[in-house]
Amino acid sequence: MLDRRRRTRLILTAVLATATVAATTLIAGPAVAAPPGIPSKATAQSNLNALTVAAESGSGYNRDLFPHWITISGACNTRETVLRRDGSGVSVDSSCYPTSGSWYSPYDGATWTNPADVDIDHIVPLAEAWRSGANSWTTSRRQSFANDLSGPQLIAVTDNVNQAKSDQDPSTWQPSRTAYRCTYAKMWIRTKYNWSLRLQSSEKTALQTMLNTCTS
Repeated sequence: MLDRRRRTRLILTAVLATATVAATTLIAGPAVAAPPGIPSKATAQSNLNALTVAAESGSGYNRDLFPHWITISGACNTRETVLRRDGSGVSVDSSCYPTSGSWYSPYDGATWTNPADVDIDHIVPLAEAWRSGANSWTTSRRQSFANDLSGPQLIAVTDNVNQAKSDQDPSTWQPSRTAYRCTYAKMWIRTKYNWSLRLQSSEKTALQTMLNTCTS
């Protein structure tokens, strides 16, 4: 009888320990969004040096020329896929809409629990891409760019911060959190390099200044 009681206590202890771990996982702090493919400082510098500097033209731009958000898997589109990737403790319903979770915006340091307060930012805005080379792309290529999950082009951030950024390049807009500007520059450079987009002289100067703050 004593052994049975001991075994019962051991089982209960194990169950409680598992529950504690699970609970800790659910209430853990928000994840810091980290899209794939963020290069090192050295690689970003090499990519920046390789980019073509030229004037830009926005004539003819229309957001509808970059189809998004597209279905990625099951019921999940690109936006919902990034919300799941960049959030912490995210649960979704049968339509892939988040029903719980939290999102940390590295641009401004804010944390949100309502997905409606979060935008998915195109690091290189669609209008900026159009001005720097995407105006000559096919619609299929523009769709791939607008839904690019393979590189550091999409990230979950505070909605009004994303709206304030709009289609500006780093010469006129940078994250308010100075600690994130190094990462932002590396993501911007890598995206333009991956997609063979041009950049303006003022944009390159701003990116170089931001890159100089990186330690690695």
